Amino acid sequence: MAFVQEALPYDVSALEPHMSAKTFEFHYGKHHATYVTNLNNLTKDTPMADMSIEDVVRGSFGDASKAGIFNNAAQVWNHAFFWKSMKPNGGGAPTGELAAKIDADFGSFDQFKTDFKAAATTQFGSGWAWLVNDGGTLKITKTGNAENPLVHGQTPLLTLDVWEHAYYLDFQNRRPDFISTYLDSLVNWDFAAANFK
Repeated sequence: MAFVQEALPYDVSALEPHMSAKTFEFHYGKHHATYVTNLNNLTKDTPMADMSIEDVVRGSFGDASKAGIFNNAAQVWNHAFFWKSMKPNGGGAPTGELAAKIDADFGSFDQFKTDFKAAATTQFGSGWAWLVNDGGTLKITKTGNAENPLVHGQTPLLTLDVWEHAYYLDFQNRRPDFISTYLDSLVNWDFAAANFK
């Protein structure tokens, strides 16, 4: 059973003007698609070809002989999760239980935003910023390259891709502006709340 690229949850132009259809053409249409192709090629005729993507990610992490499998599997998973972490007319603040938990664990929503921006801005090179549930406590983490919270026993609620290809066509080298735009206009708090439950 081959791994497939999940369809986007919205049209490629649905996040404009914040994220352009051209960015999706490259990011979803080329980068994400290539990870899927590579993963299928690397796992063909192996037991991993029949495993869930999450099990492939966990089962290949930290194994030098499976580094290529891990990098591609994790990037397939990370990107599918990232697309769902955004929505048209997103942004704003969470509500309900998640909002209360963010206030409890970060002190305030404003403090969460400050901490998330700091993590996403200071992730050196390529990587990801995450809001995770770590044993009942919400935390902000950052991971390099393909690494994700699944391999650390954490439950991801949201992610932001800070690889340059995620923002360069729309924001050039202005990563902080991209991060602010994500939080103010794109983030999908409904998706985060569903993951929290």
